[in-house]
Amino acid sequence: MNKKYLLIIVLSLIVSVISGIIANDLIIGGTILLTGLLCAYFASEGKRINYILGLINYLLMAYVAFKNNLFGIFFFYIFIFSPLQVNGYITWNKNLNDDNNVNVREFTLKNSIIITLSCILGSLVLGYLLTLIPTQRLAFMDATSNCINLCGEILMILRFKESWWLWLINNSIDLIIWLLTVINGGSGSVMMLLVSIGYLLINIYGIIKWNIEVKKNPEAK
Repeated sequence: MNKKYLLIIVLSLIVSVISGIIANDLIIGGTILLTGLLCAYFASEGKRINYILGLINYLLMAYVAFKNNLFGIFFFYIFIFSPLQVNGYITWNKNLNDDNNVNVREFTLKNSIIITLSCILGSLVLGYLLTLIPTQRLAFMDATSNCINLCGEILMILRFKESWWLWLINNSIDLIIWLLTVINGGSGSVMMLLVSIGYLLINIYGIIKWNIEVKKNPEAK
């Protein structure tokens, strides 16, 4: 195994265990943090194993979201994001370069307009539907986070480098959601906040890494 990858795995494990002990949420929370960090990191490296880790991560986060009455997040994680992990693994497996990494692509102007309008419209519609659920919290923030995340997931499967920019926006929203949930004493919310912080840092790395990779491919669009 690549020494850099082994180091990242060990560091992520240490951080996850320590955070899990501090937050008194070692089993569920610690596993979410570990799989989340490794999933995002290996995605930034263009490794298809990120989809296996992502499947475990989404199922566990769906459980936490359900316990905190964030039904939009729960629905998306179970019925959309989890199946997309399987699709993503298959798609990436068909588009690998000689280094066994995925070939990266970049947007055209048309792509940018379609994705932007889709995120805005989807957020408004889903946000309204979530307000109809009496116990739903932070309906429009929940909806916006999931719509952006869905677009980001689809773009990642399609190998577009712009997926990292969408997730950067999404992680900023997630930070606010879970910070408010922590303040309100939500179950398992401390670990989810730590996951969001970890994602934010890896997102920045992913933006840099994929921008470098796309320059190596003259037929990236």
